[in-house]
Amino acid sequence: MAQIYGGGFITVTAAGFSAATGAASASTAIPNASDGNKPRYIRVAGRNECYVKLGTSGVTATTNDILVQPADSVILAVPNGVTHIAYIQGTAAGQVNVVPLENT
Repeated sequence: MAQIYGGGFITVTAAGFSAATGAASASTAIPNASDGNKPRYIRVAGRNECYVKLGTSGVTATTNDILVQPADSVILAVPNGVTHIAYIQGTAAGQVNVVPLENT
């Protein structure tokens, strides 16, 4: 049975990363949770409109992928085998922030 995020409060105790979004897709490894393992969920926030996509080291994001609204966030499940997140700007360059969630 699949685990689902039940909403509510989140706990972040391990460092994530922030990266600039640009006109070309870039990707970064998903940060580990505080126990050293890949998290089951991540929180992705965007300073400006951006698009993200989960995958392996060669993943590429396009403007047809998951939209993160300006100054908003999404919580994404991290499926088995997924190691990276790709990101690309929308209409303007900005920044994306990715953190692992602990209490899920």
